Amino acid sequence: MTAAPRISFVSLGCPKALVDSERIITRLRAEGYELARGHAGADVTIVNTCGFLDSAQAESLAAIGEAMADNGKVIVTGCMGAEPEKITAQYPNVLAITGPQQYESVMDAVHRALPPVHEPFVDLVPPQGLKLTPRHYAYLKISEGCNNRCTFCIIPKLRGDLVSRPAGDVLREAERLVQAGVKELLVISQDTSAYGVDIKYATSRFNDQDVQAKFVPLARELGDLGVWVRLHYVYPYPHVDDVIPLMAEGQKNGGVLPYLDIPFQHASPEVLKRMKRPGAQQKTLERIKQWREVCPDLTIRSTFIVGFPGETDADFQFLLDWLDEASLDRVGCFKYEPVDGATSNALDGAVPQDVKEDRWKRFMQKQQAISARRLKRKVGTRQQILIDEVTPQGGKGRSKADAPDIDGTVHVTSRRPLRVGEFAQVKIERADAYDLHGSAVGF
Repeated sequence: MTAAPRISFVSLGCPKALVDSERIITRLRAEGYELARGHAGADVTIVNTCGFLDSAQAESLAAIGEAMADNGKVIVTGCMGAEPEKITAQYPNVLAITGPQQYESVMDAVHRALPPVHEPFVDLVPPQGLKLTPRHYAYLKISEGCNNRCTFCIIPKLRGDLVSRPAGDVLREAERLVQAGVKELLVISQDTSAYGVDIKYATSRFNDQDVQAKFVPLARELGDLGVWVRLHYVYPYPHVDDVIPLMAEGQKNGGVLPYLDIPFQHASPEVLKRMKRPGAQQKTLERIKQWREVCPDLTIRSTFIVGFPGETDADFQFLLDWLDEASLDRVGCFKYEPVDGATSNALDGAVPQDVKEDRWKRFMQKQQAISARRLKRKVGTRQQILIDEVTPQGGKGRSKADAPDIDGTVHVTSRRPLRVGEFAQVKIERADAYDLHGSAVGF
């Protein structure tokens, strides 16, 4: 038997890039390539880059440099591939550069550098493809690109306008993942609630019925698969109200989770105007109140930017006051960072770095107290926990309110050994700013 060619892989950036990496790796394995643990033991290295922020670009260039030093045969793909001159300026000898989602171009480059050796008896790939996440959860990408033009963002330049997948294709992929043992589907895109706009909400077939490519119908169908379904990157368009009742229904081990990841970015109308974002934050507060009335267990996570050009002390105080009223559960905050190619770079009113730092610290202090207060409400309750990790004391997992890698953890003590990927009923005994602690009381 001929030795299979070996490829090492580096995946950087967001979950959407991770899905791209999974698709490339699936293609590689289907064609008989093996994955090497290190660059030195590989015939070729692929680096899937991130280009969203200057700091992310620096990380990508560093990863390319490391691969070039260890291997010398490097193929670059991903968001930074949309600006190849930035790569070739430092590394003119990379084998090939492709942009995001250009799977065929990546494979063509691999074939040129390292022709496949087919062994039909071993070139087997499971129907669900290969994943870079643990077996019990998976990211489900429903679209590419974005139609919004936020001034701080270059994603549309890197990934193009919105391109939605047919609903039938999304659901078949989800079904295959569930059949393979996935317990949680994390729905991702650049703008999840805009799903289907570009294809005029076209219908497609799934399980002998027509399914519309639209946010709420898709969520309903996914919720019927019997696993957790978590919605990320949901812009608060009016029809988002219609998904809240689905979250309120709840199911023992499945359904659309009472969880919304909404990137608000700011609250001040003036800052939002400069960002080219929706600015009716009072109406947003009213909707949040209504959502919680329909679904009391709803968890809302969001991200914000402080130090955006033109942000005044009054704008920042408006944001802090808004946080108090909104009482969001999980929040991330970024200090504004200019991105090459973003239109916000031309705005006046640059905020000094020390002011950004001070505002970020004040924001995080404010939100930490809010998050801690909301977590404390769960002490004494019983929560369904999906176990992610086994420890000598029991394990670590997540409740319906916690997405992997970005939210908190539930630390579980258990008299019997826990298993990764199983559900446990846990009595919550203690809470801190971000995590919960409790004991397993059932399975």
